[in-house]
Amino acid sequence: MQDKKNRLVTILTLIGMAALMAAYFAPVWWVSLTAPNYPKDAFPDGIRIHFHFDGVYNGCSAAGKGTRTADEVLQKDLDHTVERYNPVLDKQKNVNKDAEGLDCVHEMNTINHYVGMFPIATGAPVEKPMAKFFFGFFAAMLIGFIAPARRRVAVLGAGFAAVAAWMLTHQYALGNLESHVTHYVNEAGTFFKEPDKIKVWGDNVRLVTHGVIAGLILAMAIVLAGVAKLRGFQLLLVLVPALMPVFFVLEYAGWLWFFGHNLHPWGAFTVKPFMPTVFGEGKVAQFSTFSYPYWGYGLLLLSSACLLPAMLLRRQQLRDGGES
Repeated sequence: MQDKKNRLVTILTLIGMAALMAAYFAPVWWVSLTAPNYPKDAFPDGIRIHFHFDGVYNGCSAAGKGTRTADEVLQKDLDHTVERYNPVLDKQKNVNKDAEGLDCVHEMNTINHYVGMFPIATGAPVEKPMAKFFFGFFAAMLIGFIAPARRRVAVLGAGFAAVAAWMLTHQYALGNLESHVTHYVNEAGTFFKEPDKIKVWGDNVRLVTHGVIAGLILAMAIVLAGVAKLRGFQLLLVLVPALMPVFFVLEYAGWLWFFGHNLHPWGAFTVKPFMPTVFGEGKVAQFSTFSYPYWGYGLLLLSSACLLPAMLLRRQQLRDGGES
């Protein structure tokens, strides 16, 4: 009977882990803006973007001939106010002209600029490049969870050491942390013309990333010690990854709040601070907004649907004293 439960725990955990790892590469959430002056034939999906764990990507279908860019649509409505934004608009037009098809990340950045929002890429500047290491951390925990009890600490130690070595090599030895900070500063400078402030932001991203790296290594040590000392601590190995759907929504909502409550006076439209729509439909100026989970979020839910029962089965085994 216990062997059967062990097999079931292993199968559920492996399925959950596979779904979780696949979700890292999948679009987790999508957002779209529509307006009367964005016709369906030219913008069949509206101005649509896809949120992944490692960044924000174009979600628009290929545009037909004659598709207007966001600059061209907004220019018609804002000719009397946009002269002081010409350097930014000229740069954005060159991007749109050179791009193949319609890049809706650039389009949405242009629209957001008119209400004083930061570029999309400036959101979650630490979380996005660090996400892959957290997923590695979760994978190591799940592998440790299904390892035999007598080998669990050794398996976890090897997995955590591999993730830590990968993270330190990637961020420091290969210079990816500095490359990311440089990209972040350049992206922020696309619209925000205060280089001294932007440099401070870049320094903050670097400092917080150092803290997150140290914190993740400390978390590995705590988990390893907890599993070694406390029999029931192993349940956290599966509970934490199982809560990823909750973590994502909290993080996503938090950054939406930041963008909506940190508007700047460069906007041609005056908009009061607001909370962008997390789930469902909303309205900002003349734009209708749509924000919904995508198939990557379904993978997260599938992962949780497998991992939580695996945790409960293991909890029952611990109570019965039957875990191998």
